Amino acid sequence: MRFAKQSGTALFLVGHVTKEGSLAGPRVLEHMVDTVLYFEGEQDSRFRVVRAVKNRFGAVNELGVFAMTDRGLREVSNPSAIFLSRHEGDVPGSVVMVTRDGTRPLLVEVQALVDDSQLGNPRRVAVGLDQNRLAMLLAVLSRHGGISTMGMDVFTNVVGGVKVLETGSDLAVLIAVVSSLRNRSMENRVIAFGEVGLSGEIRPVPNGQERLKEAAKHGFTKAIVPKSNCPKAPVDGMEVVGVERLDQALEAI
Repeated sequence: MRFAKQSGTALFLVGHVTKEGSLAGPRVLEHMVDTVLYFEGEQDSRFRVVRAVKNRFGAVNELGVFAMTDRGLREVSNPSAIFLSRHEGDVPGSVVMVTRDGTRPLLVEVQALVDDSQLGNPRRVAVGLDQNRLAMLLAVLSRHGGISTMGMDVFTNVVGGVKVLETGSDLAVLIAVVSSLRNRSMENRVIAFGEVGLSGEIRPVPNGQERLKEAAKHGFTKAIVPKSNCPKAPVDGMEVVGVERLDQALEAI
């Protein structure tokens, strides 16, 4: 390490992680280096992710997406495209949201399926989302939105296997649930994001301006967002609808 710093030489130390996801062996290795990179991938996916979890000279939790090909790894310059499914027409229960991984805005598709339950205790299944938060959001929808899912199974999923654990997905999840329940599809060019509070308020999320610009760059023309995230200057080619309450968001759709 001393030689690398004195000579300006880049030095890679390769280690492995335990089943819990932490570096194996003494933690001194992680403290010595300037940057810690994780190279991740799922067994059933050809995409690989390079993630920075420590960086002394830049932002942490940056994300690089690569595709494994017959000629090795190839950079994916537009990661949002792999997380958006391509429907020929509008389909119920599908909403696009803008999440963030590190400082990179990422468009992902949130899907919901609501169906009559054959069980005494209806199921609440969340794939790629927080299951406990889904149950809470359905209670808020019933209390402050006037739409009940009692006696119905609710399944939610994030396309592409990505995990979205930030609260900015709340509004998109509820809109997808209502879309599936009413069997009415959202327009293809509409996005939504925002945190939903227990009293039905729509709370702002960080970096709303960057999320809107990313959506506009991909051709989306309308956004339903918290009122506090509405930009002062209009976004080119996009209509931004700011909402403060859940009932306002449901009226907007």
